[in-house]
Amino acid sequence: MLRRAAATAVVLAGVLAPTAHADGGGGVCEGAGMDVTVCASDDTTTPGSPGSADTGPKPARPSGKKPTPPPCTYTKLNPQPPKNNLGWEGHTAKDGAVYQVHCPDSGRVGVTFVPTGAAGPAAPTIDPELVARRAVDSMKLVGPAVASPRAAGRYVVGMPMWMWVTRSTSSYGPATAKATAGGVTVTATAKVAAIRWDMGDGTTVTCNGPGTPYSADRGKSTSPDCGHRYERSAADQPDGRYKGTATATWTVTWTAPALNDGGEFTETRQTAFSVRVGEVQVLN
Repeated sequence: MLRRAAATAVVLAGVLAPTAHADGGGGVCEGAGMDVTVCASDDTTTPGSPGSADTGPKPARPSGKKPTPPPCTYTKLNPQPPKNNLGWEGHTAKDGAVYQVHCPDSGRVGVTFVPTGAAGPAAPTIDPELVARRAVDSMKLVGPAVASPRAAGRYVVGMPMWMWVTRSTSSYGPATAKATAGGVTVTATAKVAAIRWDMGDGTTVTCNGPGTPYSADRGKSTSPDCGHRYERSAADQPDGRYKGTATATWTVTWTAPALNDGGEFTETRQTAFSVRVGEVQVLN
């Protein structure tokens, strides 16, 4: 899978990048070697004819301001892809050439057709990660479904508390969705990697799973994977309750097969809860 691809992987079969051309072109980057790289930074460069090295006109005279680093570079593929490659977008070598597009800011790589004599193209407008985020939005992910501690429960200082959540597609995952933009389809899968419990008493507990439900036969034992023990009463708290939150970190993995690309990012969702904690009353 191509992740933040290097310029050596130049022929991406089946890739369709936008072919809109900017009003501004670019200059010829140094160190291009056999491949010619066009930098989208000014309006003075015109890609050369297919099959020949692009030399381009001389850069425009400096205006006294520092030049803005180009957001993307365009490298003429050498050799050019086969005539049936989708990068030609229905054109032939008589019409122009196919360029690799590399955008350092986003780390994306694609290819696009540039007609002979046309100005350097604009940066690709299809960022597969943004499409993946659109897919995640459609999943309607929510915060953890807190099963314990229960709002109606009464808990005792010094006694083990078991915390767990109810799993569902929208509150724990895995959830999968697809989104398409500009002919690029991205599949994203999201699932909870960890839940951070802010217990309201100044302590936090991070659990790497949903937690284990408590059962009466467990007695006064501690949870094997997600628990807490309150050390003081909540009598001095508003309503006699500790106010806490459970924050789930979702890991999202995505793939864009048409671009031979993929990646990963995280999202968070939060749920509030409250806990009534008191002292054990001993009668003499």
